[in-house]
Amino acid sequence: MKLLEDYILEKGTVLEGDVLKVDAFLNHQIDPKLMREIGGEFAEHFKGLGITKIVTIESSGIAPAVFAGLYLDVPVIFARKKKSVTLKDHLYTAEVYSYTKKETSSISISESFLTSEDKLLIIDDFLANGQAALGLIEIAKSAKATVSGIGIVIEKSFQKGRQLLDETGIQVVSLARIASLENQRIHFLDEEGHHVK
Repeated sequence: MKLLEDYILEKGTVLEGDVLKVDAFLNHQIDPKLMREIGGEFAEHFKGLGITKIVTIESSGIAPAVFAGLYLDVPVIFARKKKSVTLKDHLYTAEVYSYTKKETSSISISESFLTSEDKLLIIDDFLANGQAALGLIEIAKSAKATVSGIGIVIEKSFQKGRQLLDETGIQVVSLARIASLENQRIHFLDEEGHHVK
């Protein structure tokens, strides 16, 4: 998605340890117009799959998921990382390790929001090591729901996450695929997976 790649090049910052900071438009400050375009792009890719619900993890996946839900006209559920007085019983849970935060979170979705009839679209802001998406797939399995697709805003293709998700057999669509962040420069892959000069 050229618009997203332009935002990444203009406003993204490469930090040590192959970390891409995009807090100017995605995971701290949110650009609603960009999110609208991202939601429309996901809806276009997954519109024929009979999606009944979109699932994501709080908090950075919520904005793109909500816009995709608007276009697909389906509810959006976000897995909570912390339990609260209103979310403590009858939960589907999974453990997810965050390489950026160097911590494991227990993510939860209320059993009342997922059924075996659901066809789910998972949306997440980043794909690096695949743990967030795999955690949501685990929750879907617990609910006997079907995961019909996975939409990723930014994929770090040089890390193992894409391979792990491809092994599930679920369709994965990444709107921006990063080939490398070497020498603090951002290099993309095209739709066929070729390195863009």
